[in-house]
Amino acid sequence: QVQLVESGGGLVQAGGSLRLSCAVSGRTSSSYAMGWFRQAPGKEREFVAGIGWSFGSTVYADSVKGRFTISRDNAKNTMYLQMNSLKPEDTAVYYCAGRFGLRAYVHSENYEHWGQGTQVTVSS
Repeated sequence: QVQLVESGGGLVQAGGSLRLSCAVSGRTSSSYAMGWFRQAPGKEREFVAGIGWSFGSTVYADSVKGRFTISRDNAKNTMYLQMNSLKPEDTAVYYCAGRFGLRAYVHSENYEHWGQGTQVTVSS
């Protein structure tokens, strides 16, 4: 059974940085694409960034391009989200997600596994 556990959330001032981590356990050696989503109070869950299995291909939401960087260390079974130049509108619960396959998708319904979420709060 695959389990995803996020860490690294917290409170930061606008303009600051945070790095989120997502540790994966129980995964077989199969290809496994991953992504980050977020959900702010009263809003729907939205895609943030995704990373494929092969060659580390990445995709980002327009709202975070140039500020956030997604990466993964397959040897450590861990995915990361480096968040720089944070804005109050980045405040949300951040979730990591995973799916067996090569490609990361932007729609949440394509993902099979989810973490419990980690809170990121950006103060103005």
